[in-house]
Amino acid sequence: MHSAKPSRLLPERELPPYAYLPGRFPHPVRDPSGHSFGSEHSAEVTSASEEFVWGADLFNQGFYWEAHEAWELLWQQAGKATAGRLFYKALILLAAAGVKLREGKPVPAARHYRRAAAHLRTLQERCAHDYETGLTLTVTELLAEIGQISQGGAAVPSDEPQPIFSFILSPSARRPA
Repeated sequence: MHSAKPSRLLPERELPPYAYLPGRFPHPVRDPSGHSFGSEHSAEVTSASEEFVWGADLFNQGFYWEAHEAWELLWQQAGKATAGRLFYKALILLAAAGVKLREGKPVPAARHYRRAAAHLRTLQERCAHDYETGLTLTVTELLAEIGQISQGGAAVPSDEPQPIFSFILSPSARRPA
């Protein structure tokens, strides 16, 4: 677990007032008191690159449910059976694992880790280890991080958004297709 939050990637975008946890906070989009209720949650992403970085920023700050939502828009727009779709799904599952760890539920978190790793291994097989993640971490490095998490995957119950992974998702100059 990080002792301090990493630097913001998009400091001009305001973080939500809370990091959603089921049963502890209002659902962000369905509950009228949710932090994103009534916001224009467009099915069209105007800048895939910015939405990708926004998801990484949210993830790094401990807003795992919100990161999942940012990446889900990209996943939905990725073509069926594409490398990008596999990659986004892996990130979504990793964010879901973060939510489960913050809820104090290591067993469901481990299930998400395994599924994320399976998507990344499939990505490696399809792309001969050449997939450009858009991050400074390669697919192989992400798999290694997931392997370390799954071995020490202690739950970290917390109502406060906090980074719980030992790595940071830093965008590289190139973004995934």
